[in-house]
Amino acid sequence: MADQQSPTSPVHPGIAAIRTLALVGPAGAGKTSLAEALLHRAGGIAAPGSVERGNTVSDFDPLEKKLQHSLQSSLLHLRHAGLRLHLIDTPGAPDFVGQSLPALEAVETAVVVINAQNGVELMASRMMEAAAQRGLTRLIVVNKIDAPGVDLPGLLAQLRETFGRECLPLNLPAQGASRVQDCFYCREGATDFDSAAAAHQALVEQVVEVDAAFVDRYLNEGDVDASELHAPLEQALREGHLIPVCFTSARSGAGVAELLDVIERLLPNPVEGNPPQFLRGEGPDALPLQALPEPGAHVLAHVFKIVADPYLGKMGVLRVHQGTLTRNSQLLVGHARKPFRVGHLFMLQGREHVEVDEALPGDLCAIAKVEELHYDAVLHDAPEDEHIHLAPLEFPVPVHGLAISPARHGDEQRLWEILSRLVDEDPCLKVEHAAATNETLVYGLGELHLRLLLERLRETYKFEVATQPPRVAYRETISAPAEGHYRHKKQSGGAGQFGEVFLRVEPLARGAGFEFVDAVKGGTIPGQFMPAVEKGVRQACAAGVVSGHPLVDLRVTVFDGKHHSVDSKEIAFVTAGRKALVAAVREARPLVLEPIVHVEISAPAGAMGDITGDLASRRGQVNGTRSPVPGVIAVQGLAPLAELASYQNRLNALTSGQGRYTLELSHYEPVPPNTQAQLAGAYKLRDEE
Repeated sequence: MADQQSPTSPVHPGIAAIRTLALVGPAGAGKTSLAEALLHRAGGIAAPGSVERGNTVSDFDPLEKKLQHSLQSSLLHLRHAGLRLHLIDTPGAPDFVGQSLPALEAVETAVVVINAQNGVELMASRMMEAAAQRGLTRLIVVNKIDAPGVDLPGLLAQLRETFGRECLPLNLPAQGASRVQDCFYCREGATDFDSAAAAHQALVEQVVEVDAAFVDRYLNEGDVDASELHAPLEQALREGHLIPVCFTSARSGAGVAELLDVIERLLPNPVEGNPPQFLRGEGPDALPLQALPEPGAHVLAHVFKIVADPYLGKMGVLRVHQGTLTRNSQLLVGHARKPFRVGHLFMLQGREHVEVDEALPGDLCAIAKVEELHYDAVLHDAPEDEHIHLAPLEFPVPVHGLAISPARHGDEQRLWEILSRLVDEDPCLKVEHAAATNETLVYGLGELHLRLLLERLRETYKFEVATQPPRVAYRETISAPAEGHYRHKKQSGGAGQFGEVFLRVEPLARGAGFEFVDAVKGGTIPGQFMPAVEKGVRQACAAGVVSGHPLVDLRVTVFDGKHHSVDSKEIAFVTAGRKALVAAVREARPLVLEPIVHVEISAPAGAMGDITGDLASRRGQVNGTRSPVPGVIAVQGLAPLAELASYQNRLNALTSGQGRYTLELSHYEPVPPNTQAQLAGAYKLRDEE
């Protein structure tokens, strides 16, 4: 492992011929159809498949065919003009960014596909921003250019307004969008709008700006042959100084051959792109480290996708960043001390697994039947590389929850096993057991996300479940000091039970937790029984007093009691401690607390008024706004978690499905009096039953 690559290092010919791209962007932009068109044009398939017919290479899952949408990322490989092109087709729905974002860790270029009919959508903005944060080359492909009523000049202007004046067309539609005209290598040519000469001039001026020598030549000679601009072009792409725009129609094939030519001649190979953001070490002391795309170096590979097949077991899909991976390679997973042997190495072509002998830096491949693999794992073959990891992606927080249970009693363990596999596949799914409510909770990014999880449980794993909205994790506390007393006395022939406890409760600061203090003097409660008293007190705190939710933020001081030399037993003091606490809390002006969350809502700017008004109606408050990208507003505020149940449905209605939100626990506050009365009444009825 080296920390710096020599700029004069010769490029291995196999690596120079590799291109890696992720097709990202909104649902309906035609990413899967574009992938089919590229495969067909390169000779990989006899005819392009159709999403509507369910015969595309990448959308092979039965649920994808049923819904006619990509639900997971899939890998495709094609050869063209001596290139080995790795293509990742990703889903466009916001609920499935847990599949889309990791694809950015495996490629040099993010191809953001825009639907010419819809213009710039929120998902396109998000993926452009995420790709920029990872230092990727960004290429915008405007698809469906031959759709009726599209305004391509207006769309190009919108792209430049939204993403910057760095967005310049490499080609332009011509002959009624039946073909495209190159503007980078060709100085002239007829187009449907604008001038090819003007577009060529703008491209050359943008590229030469990164190289002073070319600037001088351009000023002196008036033009520079585009074929000489490869090095400054790659620099401009790395720095984001140029974001090329290409036009295509996957349906008719217009612009597809030209797009392949752009990939071959202009897009970076693994040596020319920005290096991945590796770190050596943990926490704030971690230092940046640059992987070297050299076949002879130590192996360094990153798992960016996990596939949990119910029949084939776990498969890790990975990008080789350094070294050469072969069958029979001995690899380590992160900090693991025990290596595993690579039994089979695959290139994935949709659902097909094509076995290969080796993978070079830049290649995307898969390893099957290795249970130690997990998303974000770094594979290496040198123990000194165990502390290397990739800078983490920022995933949206899953906030849409369901309580889930097996339809058949006794299947709880199998449910956990299946859910664990599904969570392995998707970084934006979370499963947890809520001790306070004794529920298994599954969290995702939206209603569609969880609906598809339930579909997979039923159809892929043949597992039936029952669901209900999760209960809010309320808490109880006290607002005043008070004392409680209980004498437990039980006589039923023979030895009896006796224990008496006097205790005091005091409120603590919010978030302080629980304190137990033994202040008994004179041995009125012998020391061997004090753990039993504390056990009883803690039982009462866990069960709650007024609403059935855990008690927090209080100090309990046991200051007196009585015992009997014969009848006192641990069970007696457990009972006395529990009931003494209940008596004290009822006199201490108890409060029910509710979780307050930080909420950030991202949506089109025009929806801001509706969003802020709706948040206020939910007892929320707006603390500020920001604009992460032009046309998008992020509203930040605080709101009770209970008021945000099914909020995504409401947000969809306010924003025509374009809004998303994230939540993070802030603190707990007392619920309104009427809410406390409702919770207490419901608990009393449940207790009586």
